[in-house]
Amino acid sequence: MSFTKWIGASLGWSFGGPIGAIIGLALGSVIDAMSDGKGSPFLNQGQPQQGQRTTYSTRTQQRPQTQSGDFEVSLLILASIVIKADGKQDQRELDYVRQQFVNMYGKERANTAFALFKNINKQNNISTRQVCLQIKQMMDHPSRLQLMHFLFGIAKADGLVTEDEVKQIYTIAGYLGISSRDYESIKAMFYDSSDNAYKVLEITKSASVDEIKKAYRTMAKKYHPDKVIHLGKEHQQGAEEKFRQVQAAYEQIQKERRF
Repeated sequence: MSFTKWIGASLGWSFGGPIGAIIGLALGSVIDAMSDGKGSPFLNQGQPQQGQRTTYSTRTQQRPQTQSGDFEVSLLILASIVIKADGKQDQRELDYVRQQFVNMYGKERANTAFALFKNINKQNNISTRQVCLQIKQMMDHPSRLQLMHFLFGIAKADGLVTEDEVKQIYTIAGYLGISSRDYESIKAMFYDSSDNAYKVLEITKSASVDEIKKAYRTMAKKYHPDKVIHLGKEHQQGAEEKFRQVQAAYEQIQKERRF
């Protein structure tokens, strides 16, 4: 699959703004000049066309539909930021990114995406804040939660989530408009501790049985795979994993509390 076919068919809002500029630089490293002399159609990414004005304010407005490619390139950029958080790039983290893309997209598309990822990873001046603010404005909340789940998976891929990685993901969560409760819920899915099941359901150990049941219904609805159906089947798989972890947390509490 060519880069032009993959990018052109799957991107929407991420053609513009800071994300578009990052993609443009990455593509410039892997795509030769167009043979017909017209140049790459990606050279002006991040630049508003004449007569247009691109803004990324925090004012509430209707979001455009996030396409699979928008989610994909957002994921690639944020993955690069997290992998660099501890000052080193562990091969297991890079392998995790590649394998997750193979699982989601198949080998051919994954190879294309990973080639782009490697060139994004070479960029040292990426603004976490600008990238995240664009995502926050343009991407719906369930999709942003899915991004967070993937980022913790990357951090855990080498067997240890370092303090630097936790701080970076926490910073990303803040910029993305993810609440501390949602952040702690997703984080708990990647740790083993006595109260993790409660954290996944966003409750405390003092919660009553009725509160536990209510929390489970709320979280099952929040993490239901249908919430990201617009991203395509490939991204529903990740959502299904979160959904299973919510169910597992509830079943664990049921067993402990015997109800």
